Amino acid sequence: MKKLIKIVLIVQIILPIVVSAQFKLMRFDENYATYRDSAKTFYNSLKYIPLSEDKSSKYLSLGGEARAEFVEFNNEDWGRLGIGSNPFFIQRYTVHGDLHLGSRVRVFGQLRSAWEYGRKNGPRPIDEDHLNVQNLFLDVDVVKNEKEKLTVRAGRQELDYGSGRLISVREGPNLRLYFDGLKLMYQRGNFKSDAFMMMASEINTGAFDNKISKSVSLWGSYNTLILPESGNLEWYYLGIHRKESRFEDGIGDETRHTLGGRFWKYGGGFIYNFEMAYQFGNFNKGTISAWTASADIGYMFENVKGKPTINLRNDYISGDKNKGDGKLETFNPLYPKGGYFGFNPQIGPVNLIDIHPYATIDLSNKITVQADVVFNWRYSLQDGVYRPSGSLNLTSMNSKKRYIGTAFLGSFNYKINKFLTFNTGIQYFKTGAFVDDIIENDKDGLFINSRIVFKF
Repeated sequence: MKKLIKIVLIVQIILPIVVSAQFKLMRFDENYATYRDSAKTFYNSLKYIPLSEDKSSKYLSLGGEARAEFVEFNNEDWGRLGIGSNPFFIQRYTVHGDLHLGSRVRVFGQLRSAWEYGRKNGPRPIDEDHLNVQNLFLDVDVVKNEKEKLTVRAGRQELDYGSGRLISVREGPNLRLYFDGLKLMYQRGNFKSDAFMMMASEINTGAFDNKISKSVSLWGSYNTLILPESGNLEWYYLGIHRKESRFEDGIGDETRHTLGGRFWKYGGGFIYNFEMAYQFGNFNKGTISAWTASADIGYMFENVKGKPTINLRNDYISGDKNKGDGKLETFNPLYPKGGYFGFNPQIGPVNLIDIHPYATIDLSNKITVQADVVFNWRYSLQDGVYRPSGSLNLTSMNSKKRYIGTAFLGSFNYKINKFLTFNTGIQYFKTGAFVDDIIENDKDGLFINSRIVFKF
């Protein structure tokens, strides 16, 4: 931690305040070509390194991140594990290089190192990977003109689509997701379309010891159309194949197809996000029929100091109604954003009905606070409660109780400067009738975390 603080202080001194850093969730989406004719500062010299005397489109851009987080989790899984207070510390470091070999060819590479210290029951699969290649891909623009562009991307790469409900890079956990495969990206005007075939990896905690699966496990297409003054329309098809998937209905091989759509708008005035998806396929020797629907409606008071927003969200996510009937109705969230229902939810987007009011306000141009309340019910009494990753947490145990519990959340985000951010949050989970029914001497959960992030 002391080393991280020293690095942050040194870099803040040598980096000029006038730099306009525009960091994105996916670092390979950043474009520093405009730095070609910028002032000769240390930072600019890292973001644009010309590879030819005439400063053409051949250049290299460097960047990275250091992230440190302290976590205190009291009564994880509502006391069922008997751990009680469980404080621990996690860190993540990345460095990347973006090499442009002309206007049509590009190579992007990124290394990551993630560590966990002090967790009583050891690192989770999302916590630790000492050294690994996070991104390493080749981009070739096979079509590029004023009207349209078609790019082929091959290699290791991160994916993130829509609201992160089904395909997310998972920025919240210490380890971000990645895949190996091929993606085609087409854009014409307000229309964008991606098609991809990907293989997942088995994560190990050592150096360069992750194992790539030898078969395609994720494939599909994600499409976006921007409708001026109306919003954004998205539609998608996603397919997955997994071995030994576990649901309350059983364990077995799963081939699942998802068809869905999303319509959303964010800005001043009314804001909304509607999404629906249907799933079909095969599980063991039976069939799959599952679905989800979500509505998030709010209002941003753009002419009020702090631009406060108020929102109300409601989700319906199917669960299995009859165990052993040869038809699995449990929704699979595929690769969801870990914090979709809060920054560290204890409940995932499976077999769930929730009502989620929340509000945000900017206390200044650097500080934002948010408050949430989430009420959670099981959709089906014949199915259990699942974790944020989609894995089974608690079986139904034939309980007739539906209410899982209430989560109360508060968060504070502070943009210290263009390179350094700090956020902290707290979540208190009051157990409901279902948890009380199946866990003897259950306890309410309390989660507190503080995170500081430096990017360059």
